[in-house]
Amino acid sequence: MDKQCDLKLSGIDSMIRLISAAILSVLFSSSAIIFSGCKTTSMSSKGSDHGKEIVLRLEPGPDNPRNSEGDFITLKNGRILFIYSHFAGASGGDFGNAYLASRYSDNKGKTWSQIDEKVVGQEGDMNVMSVSILRLQNGEIALFYARKNTASDCIPMMRTSTDEAKTWSDAIQCITDRKEYFVLNNNRVIQLKNGRLLMPVSLHISPGGVWGPSSAKGTIYCYLSDDNGRTWRYDREVPNPEDVILQEPGVIELKSGDIFMFMRTGEGVQYVSYSKDKGETWSPASPGNIISPRSPASIARIPSTDDLLLVWNKNGTDQKRTPFNIAVSKDEGKTWDHFKTLEDDPDGWYCYTAIHFTKKDVLLGHCAGNRAKGTGLAVTQITKLDLDWIYK
Repeated sequence: MDKQCDLKLSGIDSMIRLISAAILSVLFSSSAIIFSGCKTTSMSSKGSDHGKEIVLRLEPGPDNPRNSEGDFITLKNGRILFIYSHFAGASGGDFGNAYLASRYSDNKGKTWSQIDEKVVGQEGDMNVMSVSILRLQNGEIALFYARKNTASDCIPMMRTSTDEAKTWSDAIQCITDRKEYFVLNNNRVIQLKNGRLLMPVSLHISPGGVWGPSSAKGTIYCYLSDDNGRTWRYDREVPNPEDVILQEPGVIELKSGDIFMFMRTGEGVQYVSYSKDKGETWSPASPGNIISPRSPASIARIPSTDDLLLVWNKNGTDQKRTPFNIAVSKDEGKTWDHFKTLEDDPDGWYCYTAIHFTKKDVLLGHCAGNRAKGTGLAVTQITKLDLDWIYK
């Protein structure tokens, strides 16, 4: 009897050891992987009604003080590529060193690769950053980014790929008529139905000819290309009769064929302008209906419904980039509904959002740091939203 009990206890003891080993194995295999200082966290943090899921966070780490401002592209094999600004060295400021790195997903954004792949090295004396990726109508992929040499020399660049992002062409300088400090946000370049490319930029010139503080007023332009990005031009600047601070413009083509431009300001609201001639000329900038701090908004068209999706900070406080909100417009931006709050940390810093759609979901690549912890723009997060949930 005692021997049988010993055998039973021995079996139980072995089973416990096996279970413990399995648990430890799972814990170690799912821990964050560090590559070139970039701390990766793969997450599955769903909202209360299972419509929101955080699928990737790129935290700062050793020799990697910031990860930010990216964009997505879906390749022909179904893989989704996310290219973002990977800062290296000691500084995570806009004048720090950075190159472009990528992660990918082979399951429609549910999980992501754990190791960076370098896409464009630090060809600027300071950095390369602020990515826009676009599938051109000719099938090529266009990659746009800002090449920054000095505080008075920041120019948008473009590369193209004919082999689904395996290799890239030499860089084309998009603005050649002047060499000054132009801001092109991430996820901003669009192609119109007629094939024209629009690149909205903000020119910043302060005393001494260098970039000024975040409160600096920009002059807004929209550069155009009718030859798939080989050459670019502009007609005239966006009129600013109220002489307010205008920054970080974005554009979207409306069903009417008009172009809707929205701009960050310090007036507690996004300012807007419209073009009826495909971006050649623009109406005077005026207050729109999107309450907003001095923080960029992002707008994209939902393919399955043809509505507009807005992602922004729904508050009129000049210095806060929280909460993090979405809304839908069914009338081309005249009104907004289906409001939802995605993040509401009072110290959160949610901005520079890239919007990308799959068949059933939308992926948001955005900054998601914490100002109180000093990581405001240092953390990039990919949030996956169920499209049906957005409309509930």
